[in-house]
Amino acid sequence: MAKKGNRVQVILECTEHKVSGMPGTSRYITTKNKKNTPDRMEMKKYNAILKKVTVHREIK
Repeated sequence: MAKKGNRVQVILECTEHKVSGMPGTSRYITTKNKKNTPDRMEMKKYNAILKKVTVHREIK
């Protein structure tokens, strides 16, 4: 029988891209363990539109 997992899929969105006013968005999909990280996740990821590494924060 399969176990019920604590892992959920989350969407990370670039924080600097919103402020820049450029069209489009930079988003990544990843998973996280809800028990270990109950608060919103932040990661540094590459933004192809701005061509640099920026902070991406979990949305919703």
